[in-house]
Amino acid sequence: MLLLPLFGLALLAGCNKTEAPAKPATTSASYLEKIKARDKLIVGVFTDKPPFGFVNEAGRYVGFDTDIGRQFAKDLLGDENKVEFVAVEPASRIPFLQSDKVDLILANMTVTPERKEAVEFTNPNLKVAVQALVPQSSSVKNLDDLATRTTIVTTGTTADIWLTKNHPDWKLLKFEKNSESLQALANGRGDAYAQDNLVLFSWAKQNPGYRVLTQTLGAEAPIAPAVKKGNIELRDWVNTELAKLGEEKYLLKLYDQYVRKELSDDTKPESVIVEGGKWQG
Repeated sequence: MLLLPLFGLALLAGCNKTEAPAKPATTSASYLEKIKARDKLIVGVFTDKPPFGFVNEAGRYVGFDTDIGRQFAKDLLGDENKVEFVAVEPASRIPFLQSDKVDLILANMTVTPERKEAVEFTNPNLKVAVQALVPQSSSVKNLDDLATRTTIVTTGTTADIWLTKNHPDWKLLKFEKNSESLQALANGRGDAYAQDNLVLFSWAKQNPGYRVLTQTLGAEAPIAPAVKKGNIELRDWVNTELAKLGEEKYLLKLYDQYVRKELSDDTKPESVIVEGGKWQG
């Protein structure tokens, strides 16, 4: 009989979908020393969001964000291979930090007030705006046209959050993976796909027959690495590292390697990357 109340409480807890407040990372011991003792940096990355995080034909994690993770491991542990990549989806990025599955998220996470309550963002490394992708033949000309259409989003992305908040009456079709959302658009399951514009520009260039609406959903915003709430030590280390890499124009090198070919020839690198963490928003 005594077990019944406990079972009831556990059942209620399991049914509660409200995300609990993040617990601050412990500061009783140096977190950097913990990583060094483990001899491995654990980083959450995307696997289906080229050119930032994806898996190539050889099964290797590659991309703009992924290479930053390797550079962090090299500078912290002396070897770029001392990094373990963990695949994340947009909705799992914060939970993976909160549950200590990863030390750091390098997965195109846009800085928002809501997310700042749950994680520690470092200084930014990219800037982005949210736009919408439609087939070239679509009659959709602007965002207002989507009010009576179906807009595809990936769960947990800035587009999902912004549209849910600002246009709760719009019909949204949600998928867990970026690749699933793009495939749904290709299959005609929705009229548009709202996502970070860098992803859309890349898709439109690689897949003729699509265009990106010029209007943005909200203002331009910074993208930054993130660590667990309260982990000030690792956050500050990443900020110092970004500043050092900025002096070497390291992000520009990654831009030339991964991003430049995905965008139009007249795109300026400074409109995409934030070298040295120096956001000018």
